Amino acid sequence: MTQLPNFLVTIVEADTSGHATAQPQFIQRQINLLAYAKQAEKGLIVYFYPKDNTSGCSGQAQDFSQHLTQLQQLGYQVIGVSRDSVKSHEKFIANQQITFPLVSDTDEQLCQYFGIIAEKKLYGKVSLGVVRSTLIFDNTGKLVYEMRNVRAKGHMDKLLAILPTL
Repeated sequence: MTQLPNFLVTIVEADTSGHATAQPQFIQRQINLLAYAKQAEKGLIVYFYPKDNTSGCSGQAQDFSQHLTQLQQLGYQVIGVSRDSVKSHEKFIANQQITFPLVSDTDEQLCQYFGIIAEKKLYGKVSLGVVRSTLIFDNTGKLVYEMRNVRAKGHMDKLLAILPTL
């Protein structure tokens, strides 16, 4: 598919409203990805990752959080997607101090739509899993660039080099 789907997804993000509490607070809501992309100056970066609170995924999420202001200055919003539950995302956001929304794609609606699920082999065992990928959409929802089967380490440098050319 080359267009953002026009359906609702569930996101979770840290509550940054400024109310100080002992426990982290979260906002859970449904959004239309196409409408969300249209709110950005240039577009939306949707990155798919295999699992919350694993080393590669944690490092990648920290990279996106640390570079979020720079990505926004380039005109892009960021959303992370995995098959993890909202509760898992809340723990991930709190543990890694993630500063952008995460989509809980437990039914694999987005992963299937973009062909992100594939056979993976780990320690000789074959299973279906999320292929780490980043898709970049313009603010009309059109796919303008994709990076599939990426390595978490060094991915942000490649992404930052590509964005100004789009």
